[in-house]
Amino acid sequence: MIPISGPWISEKEIEFVNDAIKNGWFDKSNYYINEFEKLFCEYTGRKYAIALPSCTSALHLSMLSLGLKNGDEVIVPESTWIATSAPISYVGAKPIFADIDYNSWCIDPLSIEKHITPSTKAIICVDLYGNMPEYSKIYEIAEKRKILLVEDAAQAVGSEYMGKKAGSFGTMSTFSFHGTKTLTTGEGGMLLTDDAEIINKSLYLRDHGRDLGEKMFWNTSVAYKYKMSNLQAALGLAQLLRVEELISRKIEIFNWYEKYLAPINDVTCNIPFKGIKNVPWMTTIVWDNEKIMLGKELLINELKLENISSRPFFYPLSSLPAYSTIIEKDYAKLNPNAYSISRRSINLPSNMLMTEENVIYICEKLKKILDKFRR
Repeated sequence: MIPISGPWISEKEIEFVNDAIKNGWFDKSNYYINEFEKLFCEYTGRKYAIALPSCTSALHLSMLSLGLKNGDEVIVPESTWIATSAPISYVGAKPIFADIDYNSWCIDPLSIEKHITPSTKAIICVDLYGNMPEYSKIYEIAEKRKILLVEDAAQAVGSEYMGKKAGSFGTMSTFSFHGTKTLTTGEGGMLLTDDAEIINKSLYLRDHGRDLGEKMFWNTSVAYKYKMSNLQAALGLAQLLRVEELISRKIEIFNWYEKYLAPINDVTCNIPFKGIKNVPWMTTIVWDNEKIMLGKELLINELKLENISSRPFFYPLSSLPAYSTIIEKDYAKLNPNAYSISRRSINLPSNMLMTEENVIYICEKLKKILDKFRR
């Protein structure tokens, strides 16, 4: 089975992790964490970073640090993993689902404006599959309406918008280092900001509400345990030192797909846009379902029979049973792009050890399957 995702681990990662196992204790117990955070700040251009156990925990701390509460609304794109929206619910606020741009699959600025109410306090933008939304337009909206902006860059290490790296947008930004991601720590995440007050509040909340002063083990509130281990950070630091190599591999895999998907009619993949450097975390296809009559679940099963793993394009968040009790709008009508694309799109294998031969095989099998279902 050709895996959908997976990392590229070199001798450097093995060396760093072995060193952390042997020497990363006592006075060096935070060495790799500190180095990883410092280098990630340099890479993204941010002032502050906190290494965390997941991107979800980073978004949770973001919501807490921004002071969001019951009755507040946060706009998120329909098309993303629930980890983007769940932290909104954790703090008692309400997620409001905006449509995506038809081509970029990222949150649509026009849809954002339609969903703003007096209760709207923040917007979470997702750099979906490595692509990036129209941040210049979103900034205009946020500044005009005095709404906070958070960037979920979980899938977008290396991507850029108008020369600015993913992770440098919004009041705060977050990354995922899950084992499926381009840069991995096995499990892990990062919170970044330029605001000293926010970083101090996040540091306080992520360590059981421990007082940051001189009094040890003095907790002034009931908070959370959100810390990355030194071993994970050692892996992350080694990967970050190789980040350009990892990015190049992702782009190479996408270029192979673009080449061998080209002869297949009525199918498109991640579209590059002027001013955006898209480092495709997942090569994703969308097909014309008026000419190719099959749903994404069926295509996934057909590919599985050919020993090819794949994943569905994200289901619209508002369609999930998890949100059935809070839905008060006809989101299928309000957000037609997200609902349409979700029905006819999948992610193809994009693991870091893909070969050109793998891509050729996948595209050949994909063409045969799609041809069976053409009108």
